[in-house]
Amino acid sequence: MEAGRSGMLGFTIIWVGQMLSLLGTSMTGFALTIWAWQETGQATALALVGFANFAPVVLFSPVAGAIVDRYDRKRIMMLADLAAGLPTVALLLLYSTGNLQIWMLYITGAIAGTFQSFHFPAYSAAVTMMVHKKHYSRAQSMLATAEFASGFFAPIAAAVLLTIIGIEGIMMIDITTFMVAILMLLLVHVPRPPVTEEGRRSMGSLWKESLYGFWYIIKYPSLLGLQLTFLGNNFLAGIYFTLLAPMVLSRTGNNSIMYGSVMSAGAIGGLIGSIALTAWGGPKRKIHGVLIGWTLSHLIGAVLMGIGGDLTVWIPVFFTAMFVSPMINASNQAIWQSKVAPDLQGRVFATRRLIAQVSSPPAMLVAGFLADAVFEPAMRTGGSLAPAFGWLVGTGPGAGMALIFIVTGLLGTIFSLGVYAIRTVRNVEIIMPDHDAQKPASEPSTAT
Repeated sequence: MEAGRSGMLGFTIIWVGQMLSLLGTSMTGFALTIWAWQETGQATALALVGFANFAPVVLFSPVAGAIVDRYDRKRIMMLADLAAGLPTVALLLLYSTGNLQIWMLYITGAIAGTFQSFHFPAYSAAVTMMVHKKHYSRAQSMLATAEFASGFFAPIAAAVLLTIIGIEGIMMIDITTFMVAILMLLLVHVPRPPVTEEGRRSMGSLWKESLYGFWYIIKYPSLLGLQLTFLGNNFLAGIYFTLLAPMVLSRTGNNSIMYGSVMSAGAIGGLIGSIALTAWGGPKRKIHGVLIGWTLSHLIGAVLMGIGGDLTVWIPVFFTAMFVSPMINASNQAIWQSKVAPDLQGRVFATRRLIAQVSSPPAMLVAGFLADAVFEPAMRTGGSLAPAFGWLVGTGPGAGMALIFIVTGLLGTIFSLGVYAIRTVRNVEIIMPDHDAQKPASEPSTAT
């Protein structure tokens, strides 16, 4: 492991840049969510914005992973940051000239999502080469800290700045922060990984290398089972998280300050949880962090959020749910970084992301349909479900979405606990050997 700017210091420099970029992106996302809700008043519209941004991430992940393993990961991160930020420039021009429409968010979101598909595998694989494996959980916790810090400050800052500098000013801040992130990347060195025997065998055409991640994961039932666990959980979580903004806004009379307060409370919980996890390092058996984390996330973040009808419940509940959530991804990431050889991680991690998150885009579409066409009408006064569940979630705007939270949260709790019965997943860390048990086939590749 190289010292200096290719080690923990280099990772920290990248981390600072990414945290600032996340802050700008989150502020823009918050402001545009409020704008889209005020323009349409429909959960489906917000779901489609999320779908347009997320679907390309899933669709292009295999090709992105193959490219990440072929070329310099630092350069790929820089290009991905630049290209993903350009749609914000387009949105700024459209909004400032009075030409922005909802459907334009779908297009710009799809463009940004396409380039974001390159960022995750490049970033994840770069971290593996920059820090020692005993620090994988801590590094992932630092990344989660950046996400939750932006999640805390962004809603508050955006809600205040909307009244001062407007959406145009917020997007200008976003553009500045992604340029800072690129500058930070220029300051560090990301080592190239050594080539393993399996990595050499996997080489070939771009098509072959794009499909390799699927073959690799299918070859190991424990890894496949772990990803199918995320597939199911992400589908259920995707439904209720898509409805979080419209549910809170519906039940508070479109009060953006109240919505921002809920989001900020969750971000504070996630931030504190990430800091605690950074100091702790996570459970020794990382699979417990994954399964227990998912169970608590569903039970607290969905079931109790649905039952709660105002800020006095939402704020402490969402805080607690987000406090435990960093443990899920940090534990999962540590497992994969330990088991998969670094020269294969671009392809394997991209495919892993596709398998885990392919259910999220349809979940967003299902969420919009269930809310607008089924549950919201059924939970109005006199609706078909109001007599049975009105005592639990009340009636009127937002009640149907609250009931969706409860149903999907209970299903997620049962599913996550049930995975403990599957030995190949429960014992993934015992069954799978660490990648450093393999000897490299050659010196690091010099391709750029």
